[in-house]
Amino acid sequence: MSVFLSKAILDFFIAFGIVLGGAMVGGVGAVLSLQPPALTMIEVADRIKIWALAAAIGGTIDPMRVIESNVVVGNLSPAIKQVLYLGFAFLGAHMGSELVKWVCNGRS
Repeated sequence: MSVFLSKAILDFFIAFGIVLGGAMVGGVGAVLSLQPPALTMIEVADRIKIWALAAAIGGTIDPMRVIESNVVVGNLSPAIKQVLYLGFAFLGAHMGSELVKWVCNGRS
């Protein structure tokens, strides 16, 4: 498997796991604080999505520097790879959020 594909898959599942795990632990916290867990899980999944994206790609500044520095000199390949990594991480975070919404649908 190519390095690009393995990193893209890893970014996807890291973002997916952060959203899913954060929502589940948030649901446990909601139960302990006597709040409705389904609503809390949905809110946490939506709020944590951007942080899952940032964590999956390894921070927010370094990937942007790679994109900027390579586009300026005309080397588009690394910039395109970084944009695709961002896309895979976004898909993972979004799918995690949608899974939480699907599981909690009708239970709130």
